[in-house]
Amino acid sequence: MVDAKLGAAQPAESAGMQEDRLEFLASHGGPFFELQRRLNLVHERSLHTGRRILLFVAAAWAVPLLLTLPTLASETPTLRAYLTDPGPWARFLVGIAAFLAAEQSVEAGLRRKLGQFLRAPLIPPASQESAISALDKALARRNSIPAEVVCLALAVFSAVLAFATFKQAPLTNWAATVTGDVHHLTLAGWWCVFISIPLFIFLFCRGVWRHLVWAKLLRSIAHLDLRLVSTHPDGKGGLAFVGDYPNAYVLFVFGVSCGMAAAVAKHQMQADLSAATLTTIMAAWLLIVLAFFAYPLSAFSKPLTQMKDRTLLTLSARATIQQRGAERKAIGENVVAPDAKEAEQSIDPVDLTKQYEQTRKLSSMLVNRKTLLPVAAAALIPFAIAGASKLPYKEVFSVLKKLLLI
Repeated sequence: MVDAKLGAAQPAESAGMQEDRLEFLASHGGPFFELQRRLNLVHERSLHTGRRILLFVAAAWAVPLLLTLPTLASETPTLRAYLTDPGPWARFLVGIAAFLAAEQSVEAGLRRKLGQFLRAPLIPPASQESAISALDKALARRNSIPAEVVCLALAVFSAVLAFATFKQAPLTNWAATVTGDVHHLTLAGWWCVFISIPLFIFLFCRGVWRHLVWAKLLRSIAHLDLRLVSTHPDGKGGLAFVGDYPNAYVLFVFGVSCGMAAAVAKHQMQADLSAATLTTIMAAWLLIVLAFFAYPLSAFSKPLTQMKDRTLLTLSARATIQQRGAERKAIGENVVAPDAKEAEQSIDPVDLTKQYEQTRKLSSMLVNRKTLLPVAAAALIPFAIAGASKLPYKEVFSVLKKLLLI
């Protein structure tokens, strides 16, 4: 594998070289990446994010805009309708740009998190072979041709649904015109059916699939015999760094949320949307997003819980021996169940109180509101903007604040 350097570890191996042995480039590999590479849109060492954003947004958003210009001379100009429709702005401009920009941040973020497992080091030498085996499987899933074919099929299906939706529109708009009872798609409408909508859905599905691949890899690592320690200052046994990996997906979540919020905004143009309904939609979407990222992180709860329980029992036993020895030293004997053999035991002078308290406070949950606040904000802000277009700003802001501070 080009992406996984599997050379045997040497004693003098640097931290950087250790990290390279577990390298998962989330945005590389697969048929779509290879196609872009052949077209010189990406390189093995660079995703050329800015250039691809300009190209893809131009194809998805700018071309339909240009295709509405000839209608300016007709009785039913569609340029204004296109520019006032939140759908194209949210999906074809902001959404696609966010998906492509997210590839860079996701790849860099996941690479750092995976490297930390060896830099710490959390994976002992005896388990590194198993970790590399799990990585090989993840790379095979990432490069899967059938997976991207399914993503493409879903994109085609979305195009069919869009075609049906445009044909059922009751009034003339930028995507379709109505003459009597007959609907005709405009040039902009046809372009969106064949290019813009499938591209948005394909990038979305591809991003979701690759996160599921990463999730499976994380869950495989969670089942290894990790070098955890209950008194680690991060309060998570040394795994707190994994818990904030979702922040690498802020742009991706923002792009998806913009696409969904556009539907809410469009509904508001046609009918009133109450604050209660908006709150329900935002809360449901927030739960879905949090569950999406909680799935891989939940696998670490079991080893953390087991370590906490075992450590507390061990510390409790040692503390009992230590404190009974201190009692004998202070008053000459143990008040309860004195034992001559026990009196001959040496006393460990180390105070275990602080270690016990730290272990007792250890959290086995890597998911919490504080670490996922950026992702939660990215999920909710587009809906808040859509709601604020009709509802009072203070009311929408109050809903947003409550959901973020739950």
